[in-house]
Amino acid sequence: MKVFEFFHSVYRLSPSSQRALEHIAVERKFHKNEMIQQIGSRCRTIYIVQSGCARIFYYKDGVDITEHFAFENELIVRAESLFTGRPTSKGIQALDETSIVSLDSESVFNLYDQFHEVERLFRLLFEREYVSTVRRIESLQFKSAKERYIELLESTNYVQKIPLKYIATYLGITQVSLSRIRAEIR
Repeated sequence: MKVFEFFHSVYRLSPSSQRALEHIAVERKFHKNEMIQQIGSRCRTIYIVQSGCARIFYYKDGVDITEHFAFENELIVRAESLFTGRPTSKGIQALDETSIVSLDSESVFNLYDQFHEVERLFRLLFEREYVSTVRRIESLQFKSAKERYIELLESTNYVQKIPLKYIATYLGITQVSLSRIRAEIR
């Protein structure tokens, strides 16, 4: 599986640790706009995007708001549900034809005691996601919408495939404002 190249770039696994993870890793394909995880469900799966794009979203006052995008070699998980066991008020959706490796979280956590390398790998992966979340919050606090849009453009080639309404809510602006920003930077 391609995902193991990514894992090894984060933390080198022994052959036995890799085999244990391979045993619980499932490659799944999702169609454009297909739900990966429903709003109201309990997150019991760790997802890693292999190709395509997915988003985390929620509804506020009936408006669909995108909180996070995940591209190749990025985790997408509802951490607040994964670690508390409570239902999530957010969903995960594929935005394009998307290939994901899913790992049952309980199975991963059970491997921690047997394979400390697996525990270290996932600690590093979750730390990366935490830092990414903090950067996102700081970006919303300290950067203009234009700067945030440029950051998104620099992070992936997928921006052209993402509907503008999702990008606008991700940036915290209207589609009209996003169209102005796009016109400015062309």
